[in-house]
Amino acid sequence: MKRKGIANLPLHGGHPPAWLFQRMVKLAGGISEVIINEFGTDEFLNRLSDPYWFQAFSCVLGFDWHSSGTTTTTCGALKKILNIGNGLVVAGGKGNASRKTPSNIIKYCDLFSINEKKMNEMINASKLSAKIDNSCIQDGYQLYQHFFFITENGNWAVIQQGMNTSNKYARRYHWLGKEVTNFLEEPHTGISCDSKEKKSLNMVTKKSENARDISVDLICDNPDHLRKYFRRKDYAQKLLTDFNGPELTMPKHHPVLDMDLSEKEFEVLKKAWEIQPENYEELILLRGIGPKKIRALALISDLVFGEELSWKDPVKYSFTHGGKDGFPYPVNREVYDHSIKTIKSAINYANLNKKDKLFAIKQLNNFIK
Repeated sequence: MKRKGIANLPLHGGHPPAWLFQRMVKLAGGISEVIINEFGTDEFLNRLSDPYWFQAFSCVLGFDWHSSGTTTTTCGALKKILNIGNGLVVAGGKGNASRKTPSNIIKYCDLFSINEKKMNEMINASKLSAKIDNSCIQDGYQLYQHFFFITENGNWAVIQQGMNTSNKYARRYHWLGKEVTNFLEEPHTGISCDSKEKKSLNMVTKKSENARDISVDLICDNPDHLRKYFRRKDYAQKLLTDFNGPELTMPKHHPVLDMDLSEKEFEVLKKAWEIQPENYEELILLRGIGPKKIRALALISDLVFGEELSWKDPVKYSFTHGGKDGFPYPVNREVYDHSIKTIKSAINYANLNKKDKLFAIKQLNNFIK
């Protein structure tokens, strides 16, 4: 799986006023229709999976240019306007709506006459993309919205967003289904944000491959033998017995390397053992296998077997047009002007009245100044 990128946005509360959202829906529909008619649904899907294009798109619609609400509102507008007639629909949503994604996929696949095999692949992709960004990449962002885009020919894309309550930022993740190669190894093609987290567990990189395999082996080999790594009393007692010098007292129980599990949480590992997952994908999709248990298994593979883990935040700095101060490279004016011309052309040819077109172009001009 190649993920197109990530965007980081400050968390903002509130809702767009009804008069603005109504216009956003109409303009989103007009621009979407032009792109789909001119280039097809797959190209529109490809653009949605680009965090920079999506951000510019939301700005043209007139929403706050940099806040977390751009994801919710823009995807909400697209979900409202796109339908079977466009050849592109949107499943999932924010909060409870995100948990309805599998049933939404089943409904839309039936309407598009997409076969059962393809439908099951999309349901699996929805679950895996969410699990990977929420649990396998532990960057401090908790997912709270998941939008799944489906075309009539069975291609898909995912836009989902996580929240970090500590730094008050949201991180948006983009996936494009047609570039699927491997869900678990180097899925990123371009990730952009203002800063990298100092230490983020990344289980979907080549460096963590052996740790993934060992995590599966640890579960399939009855996790009862793992208890000693969570309850250190026996090790402490042995150390006291073998030590001949001055008295040394250690606590009976101490969480090791941030991987402590309660008895209730440990039962989840037992249930996973009963199922005997064949690979890491099956393991992480099991009910109850969340960030804490994934982290615990990874740390044990490091502690016991010395398998190295990746603690590097997968985010990468990338700019569509360069930066005004020459970092990371000077602005390419030709490319920049072409991007502006493309968006303006889409607006001019959109099925909108003159007032709405002028409003959209004004928003675009404000954004590029």
